[in-house]
Amino acid sequence: MQYPNLDASEIFANREGQRSAMHSRYLNEQLVKVLKTIGYDVGFQRGEGQYLFDREGARYLDLLSGFGVFAIGRNHPVLRQTLKSVLDSDFPNLVQLDVSTLAGVLAERLLEHVPYLDKVFFANSGAECVEAAIKFARGATGRPGIIHCEHSFHGLTYGGLSLTGDPNFRTGFEPLLPGCSAIPFNDLEALEKALSTRKIAAFIVEPIQGKGVNMPSDEFLPGAAALCKRYGTLFVADEIQTGLGRTGRFLAVEHWNVEPDMVLLSKALSGGHVPVGAVLTRKSIFEKIFNRMDRAVVHGSTFGKNDLAMAAGIATLEVLKAEKLVEAAAKRGAELRLALNSLVPGYEMLKEVRGKGLMIGVEFGPPQSLRLKASWAMLETANKGLFCQLITVPLFKDHKILTQVAGHASHTVKLLPPLTITEDDCKWIASSFDQVIADSHKVPGAIWSLGKTLVDNAVRKSA
Repeated sequence: MQYPNLDASEIFANREGQRSAMHSRYLNEQLVKVLKTIGYDVGFQRGEGQYLFDREGARYLDLLSGFGVFAIGRNHPVLRQTLKSVLDSDFPNLVQLDVSTLAGVLAERLLEHVPYLDKVFFANSGAECVEAAIKFARGATGRPGIIHCEHSFHGLTYGGLSLTGDPNFRTGFEPLLPGCSAIPFNDLEALEKALSTRKIAAFIVEPIQGKGVNMPSDEFLPGAAALCKRYGTLFVADEIQTGLGRTGRFLAVEHWNVEPDMVLLSKALSGGHVPVGAVLTRKSIFEKIFNRMDRAVVHGSTFGKNDLAMAAGIATLEVLKAEKLVEAAAKRGAELRLALNSLVPGYEMLKEVRGKGLMIGVEFGPPQSLRLKASWAMLETANKGLFCQLITVPLFKDHKILTQVAGHASHTVKLLPPLTITEDDCKWIASSFDQVIADSHKVPGAIWSLGKTLVDNAVRKSA
C-alpha cells in the first residue's frame, strides 16, 4: 500500500509558515490573536534542555517549561532513547485483559520515593488524577463532601473545575459538582469547622498554590493533616505541579513532614512527550474501591498504563536521580531567589520574591510615588493585573526569556524553569529582571508606551 510522506520533520517544515492560519481556522483563533497582540508569535522551531529556538535561530530561556512539564528539559536524550526502545519493540501494549510489566515497574519506583503509600493508579493527566481522587475519597469514606482552598487550581474537567477557585475558569460552566466547597488557604479554623460536620470525604490541597505561588504557613499543612485524621477525612496532596523535585524535594509536602493519604502526580512525570498521571494512595483506600473481582475495573482509563507513558515515567525518574536534579532545584532555586530578593529594596513596585526550589513567584504591587501611582491606576482600571504584562513582554522581546503571569488578574510573575538550568542561566534571569523592572519605574518610557497599547486593547475588548 502506498502512503504519503509521513516524516513528521518534513511535514513540520513544509507547513510551519501556515501554523497561525491553520490554528485560526481549525483550532483556537483567540489564542492566535493573543500571541500576535503581545508579540509571542515567533514560531519556535526547536527545543533543547531549558532553551527554545525561534524561526530566526534566536535562543530563549524557557521559564514556563510547558506549565512544569519539562522538569528534565526538552528532548532529553535518555528519555528519547527509552521511548525509541519501546517503539522498536513488539510489546503487547494495552491488551486490557492482561497486566502491564512496565506499569508495575513504574509503580514500584514511584512508591520507593513515597514509602508510606502502597498502591498506584495510572491516568493520562493531572485532571484525570483529580477525578480519580474524588471518586476514591467518596467511595472509601462513604461521604459526599470535598474541601479545597480558595485560589486553588485542580483542573478544568468538571470534577477538577469544581475544586478550582478561579471564577474566570468557572464562569459559564456552572452548576458544577455538588458537595464541593472552599476554605481560605492557611485557615485551620475554617478547615476544622468544615471537617467537624463529619461529612467531608477529602481535603485536597496544593502544598504551594500554583496560581500565585502562594506559600503555606509552617503550621498549615501539618495542622490540616492532623485535623483530617481526627475527623476521618482523607488528606490529598495535589503535587501535579509541585512534585518530582520542583520545590527541591521529591514532593513539596516533605518540606513540612506531612504524609498524605493520597498524592497526585503528573506533568514532570511525562518527561514532556507522553501524557501520564499517577495517584499514589494507601492500600486501605484502594481496597475499598477495588474490593471484589466483579469491581476490578470499577474505575480505569483506557490509555492510562500504555507502554510509552510508563517508559517515559521510568526514564524521567532515572534522569532525576542520575543528574541529581532534585538537589539542583534546591540549590539553583535558593541562588535565584537570593538574587531576585536583592532587587526588592531598590524598586517600589517590586514587593516580594517567594517560593521553594524552582517554583518562584515575583510579586509586584502599587507604588507610593505620585508619578507612578497614576500609571499603575490606569492599568488596573483597564484590567486588573495588567502591570505584569509590562514585565513579561519585555522579558520575552528584549531578553529572550519566556515566563508567565501566575494567574488571572495576578500581580505575580511565576518562574517554573526546567530543573536543568545553570548558574549562568540564573545570572541571565536576575540581570534581565533588574533591567526590565528598572525600565518599568521610568515614566514616561518605552515600557509605559507598551502599557498604553495594552490598555487600548483591553478597552476595545470590553467594548
